[in-house]
Amino acid sequence: MNAIAAVPAVVAAPSSGEKGVRIFVVIGRLVLAGIFLFASYSKMKPQIPVPWTVNSVETSLSMFAMQVDSYQMLPPSQVLRVAHFLPPFELFLGLWLLSGIAPRASTTLTLLVLTGFFALMIRTYALGLSINCGCFGTAEQVGPRKIFEDGSFFAFALLVTVGSYWLHRVKSRRIAAPPQPVS
Repeated sequence: MNAIAAVPAVVAAPSSGEKGVRIFVVIGRLVLAGIFLFASYSKMKPQIPVPWTVNSVETSLSMFAMQVDSYQMLPPSQVLRVAHFLPPFELFLGLWLLSGIAPRASTTLTLLVLTGFFALMIRTYALGLSINCGCFGTAEQVGPRKIFEDGSFFAFALLVTVGSYWLHRVKSRRIAAPPQPVS
């Protein structure tokens, strides 16, 4: 039997920097999950004080469709589809981030979605459209403040995503490293 094979692999303890990145990524995923869960909730909650039912959620999503239409990007036939797809997708994405399953994939998808939202805010402002964002159920106008907010979400998601990939790379290198012979 080979002397190296008989020695159990020595796995280096994570560095303090790695621990810090791991904590940041976990907290970052939780923050992003909260953002998406709240955004989904604010779009699907009944607009008037009525119980949560399929019909009340349907009505809320139809009201959200008016905000989607105000961006003047989609043909009328697609507005309702997007308005009915986006909030449940945000709910799914928030729950996925919260679960911690496949963190690189969930943070990458989150980054892509936030890139689209950020680009949409910039486009809307550049066109001079004076519209309600529709992001969190409040009547917030698209403007410099909203662009800064979405840009901050984008930058934060970028850092969390980069951290997720970095942690995966460090872990892969640690696993792939051959065991060191004991002298």
